[in-house]
Amino acid sequence: MALLEVAEVEKRFGGVQAVAGVSLAVDAGEIVGLIGPNGAGKTTLFHLISGFLAPDRGTVRLAGAPTAGLRPHDLCRRGLARTFQIVKPFPGLTVLENIRVGALVRARRFAEATARARAIADAVGLGARADLPARALTLADRKRLELARALATEPRLLLLDEVMAGLTPAETAQVVALCREVHARGIAILLIEHVMRAVMALSQRVVVLSQGRVIASGPPAAIAADPRVIEAYLGDDPDAAR
Repeated sequence: MALLEVAEVEKRFGGVQAVAGVSLAVDAGEIVGLIGPNGAGKTTLFHLISGFLAPDRGTVRLAGAPTAGLRPHDLCRRGLARTFQIVKPFPGLTVLENIRVGALVRARRFAEATARARAIADAVGLGARADLPARALTLADRKRLELARALATEPRLLLLDEVMAGLTPAETAQVVALCREVHARGIAILLIEHVMRAVMALSQRVVVLSQGRVIASGPPAAIAADPRVIEAYLGDDPDAAR
């Protein structure tokens, strides 16, 4: 049984069909990339999976249990965490305090949450900045903080929404390494990403959306060579997915 099962999910906003019968699955401990052009429905699908939106049709199951009617915090307690494309930490709180908010989802005591937050800050490379206010961080460090807050909730499944957007190649390489470390802990990852070299290097499988529909799914090498994907997303650059 898959950890996440999405079956024939649809979402419409007025006359726009944002998600049109999408089905996909993520197994425990798997990394799945979700790619597609802007407006393909990727972030809307994340909203549907994580409880921020309710599907018009179709079902989402987490560890075999339907998620209908559950709110984001309910799903978080069941082991699903996500990051957001536009990071919004609590700017007046320190890095440690931001991460501790996530840790308090499961920690029974404040001291326990603090210790967990400090360990995660160290793990993501923010230990030296733990006492800085979040507003003082660079974009790359705010991205790390966004990931750290999600990790603090102790997820089984992590949804990453463009955690590498706006980063330099060196910063991107650091985030790729960090994602591999997260995966090594046994956490499954479903990631939206436009940095094709990164998503192809990380993913065990790739699902491609276009106009709200799945147009391809398979191993990264097969996806990179698929004419439908090249036409819909990769354009004419033969090196885009390498």
